[in-house]
Amino acid sequence: MLTTRTIQTAPGLAFDTSVAGPADGPLVLMLHGFGVSRFLWSDQVETLGQAGYLAVAPNQRGYAPGARPDPADHASYRVPHLLADALAIVAGLGHGDRRFHLAGHDWGGSLAWHLADAHPGRIASLTILSRPHPLAFNRAIDLPDGEQKRRSAHHTRFLDPQAGPDNLADDARWLRTRLKANGVPAEKIEQHLSVIGNPPAMEAALAWYRARGVRHDPAGPTKVPTLYIWGDADDAVGRAAAEGTGDFIAAPYQFEILPGVGHYPSDQVPGRVTALMLAHLGRYPA
Repeated sequence: MLTTRTIQTAPGLAFDTSVAGPADGPLVLMLHGFGVSRFLWSDQVETLGQAGYLAVAPNQRGYAPGARPDPADHASYRVPHLLADALAIVAGLGHGDRRFHLAGHDWGGSLAWHLADAHPGRIASLTILSRPHPLAFNRAIDLPDGEQKRRSAHHTRFLDPQAGPDNLADDARWLRTRLKANGVPAEKIEQHLSVIGNPPAMEAALAWYRARGVRHDPAGPTKVPTLYIWGDADDAVGRAAAEGTGDFIAAPYQFEILPGVGHYPSDQVPGRVTALMLAHLGRYPA
């Protein structure tokens, strides 16, 4: 059964998390991306927990009210802090320096690529949704056709101080429209907005972009067995970046294209994502 648990990793850093499964089961840590929340992974948390894994999905820094440094202090939202949060949550779950499975979507996928690069011995398997390898993304954004640059235009818009109010204007119309266009069910949109649909949370979420800028931080070729799931109706990631990811994997690699699926596969087709994850985790036990 899925429950909510608060994990405090340091003073002023308390993360609300979705948890299911036995405390001594193999850990699967699932990191969400922008505009959504831990609820993105609800189906996977519950089903993986039933399968004997300790499945955990936190609201990350800024999304969790108890882990929200001042969003105006962009340095508090730099990637090294976000990576440290993930490892601290693992430790807070009692898994110390044990190996674990890692999954990430969108921004959470970016963090997952970097964690696998920095700590390949800790990661038993990697599952990525809707976020190409950083080197594939940077290569695609530099292509002369400009397609990936167009798809990523919101990265630049989010640097504008007015982005937060714009995203939440008219009952968060921009965010609601984007989630709906990518196949997110209405009830899941409401769950995500219960987390991010307020000015403090939105400003903190945007601080991730403002701390990093437009380009993805580079990472080396991935040495961890990787499952990459991409929907071919993804409005933010084009085919060049998605298909190019395989050029930067130095480990067993599975690339799954989901026809007609948008940027949020685990909300749009949760059963398909869960089945793919279960098979992938089973091949690479922690």
